[in-house]
Amino acid sequence: MGSLASENGEDKLSINEDRAMRRREMARTMKNVRSRLGAPENNHTTFDLERQHLFADTRINAAYAVPLLALIVAAISILWVSPLYIGAWFAVILCTHFLMVVTSHSYEKAPSDQKARIYWRRRFAVGDLLYGCSWAGFFLLPRAPEASDGFVIFHFATLLIVVAMNTMQSATLPKCLLASTLPMTLVVTGSFLRNVDPIHYTLAAMAIGAQGFFFILGNQLLKNANTMLEYRADKDHLIVELETANALSDEARRRAEAANTAKSRFLATMSHELRTPLNAILGFSEIMKDEVLGKMHNKNYRSYAEDIHGSGQHLLNLINEILDLSRIEAGRHELHEEPLFLDDVVEECGTMMKVRSKAKSISLFHTLEPGLPKVWADERAIRQVVLNLLSNAVKFTPVGGEVLVKVGPTSDGGQYVSIKDNGPGIPEDEIPTVLEAFGQGSHAIKTAEPGTGLGLSIVQALINMHDGDFSLKSKPGEGTEVIVSLPRARVMNYAPDVVWVDPSKNTPDDHRRKSNSA
Repeated sequence: MGSLASENGEDKLSINEDRAMRRREMARTMKNVRSRLGAPENNHTTFDLERQHLFADTRINAAYAVPLLALIVAAISILWVSPLYIGAWFAVILCTHFLMVVTSHSYEKAPSDQKARIYWRRRFAVGDLLYGCSWAGFFLLPRAPEASDGFVIFHFATLLIVVAMNTMQSATLPKCLLASTLPMTLVVTGSFLRNVDPIHYTLAAMAIGAQGFFFILGNQLLKNANTMLEYRADKDHLIVELETANALSDEARRRAEAANTAKSRFLATMSHELRTPLNAILGFSEIMKDEVLGKMHNKNYRSYAEDIHGSGQHLLNLINEILDLSRIEAGRHELHEEPLFLDDVVEECGTMMKVRSKAKSISLFHTLEPGLPKVWADERAIRQVVLNLLSNAVKFTPVGGEVLVKVGPTSDGGQYVSIKDNGPGIPEDEIPTVLEAFGQGSHAIKTAEPGTGLGLSIVQALINMHDGDFSLKSKPGEGTEVIVSLPRARVMNYAPDVVWVDPSKNTPDDHRRKSNSA
């Protein structure tokens, strides 16, 4: 037993340590995300790592597209440029492009702490500068003397395509965007301005305008990337919040289960310990107040014995109600079901309440619909339900009042018990409080009526175990009506001992209408 307890303790300790570690990790993640979301609107430095990742990922994905474009440009340029120059330029393009792809792969494989270092951005910028200069070298290749103006148009079209491609690849890092596109634009613009033809001036102006347009487009793509990253950070923040809430919920549930287990153990242990001395107190105080062993000449002593006996009974009832409710909540209350007449149980409970109703001159009226079949239920549980409701009705009904008890069929084929009094009623805003465990209305508190506030909770729990319904209707000054009903599934389809009578032969026994006036 000792080793088992120690193993359980070690398991709980390890589980608690794991949960604490997860909470610390989530707290760090939440702090990072909130710092990102709390950055100024136009300051996106907190997303540098993410933008560098997008840059490297785009370069890696374009590993085969750039050589293909360079190959197409080289193949067409053979019409105007010597193949030797074209081959040398193509080799330089492949080398610079391969250098960028290798750098991007190295960045992706680097540890997280190294990715945050600034030298990676410098490497990307230098690599894009070499890459842009290699494309700019294409526009400096000497052309054949017989080259026509079509070569100029091809230069301009190539410039637009390459600048557009580099804008898409380097938009997330503005410095790299300028390093990869500006050398080409400057070289092409300079080569066009060396000629005095209007067409060259026009193309030079268009090249500068295209550079400005693609730079603006790159800024817009950068804003879109930052917006996407902000949304992603917001989503991560929400996920972390949900994980935190889930962890707190699991922790609260674990604590609630542990508390419930401790409560059940406490009640199971203390029930015997409390009832044993209470039975002795009740027994001896009853002997003393009834003067079984002889007359008690001091009346105060006899009064004290009666008070002790009454207090002991109240305490025993309180313990029994708490144990009943705890047993029901723990799912340990078993129903011992059998066929029974609902009206018989109600009539028996009314007989038991005669003494209390007579003391307050309260009239009990019992009305029954004729021909009701038996129901399948736990007799002890139904008796406790009716007794609790009748006890509350008699307790809060004023002297000389009335309590009406009615048993009848429901609209869906079940059966119900209605208990209505003409007491002070319950305000609408206090009904939820009254229905809770240990809840009492303002009238009960003002009049200091004895009770624990567990009666209605036990009634609801027992009716729910029978798959029934519970409803309470009350208005101040108009009394209170409580209705409990059993479903159709619990009504016996065949009851041979039910005596069916002709409604035309209305006799007191047929309708079993009873009036117990005190």
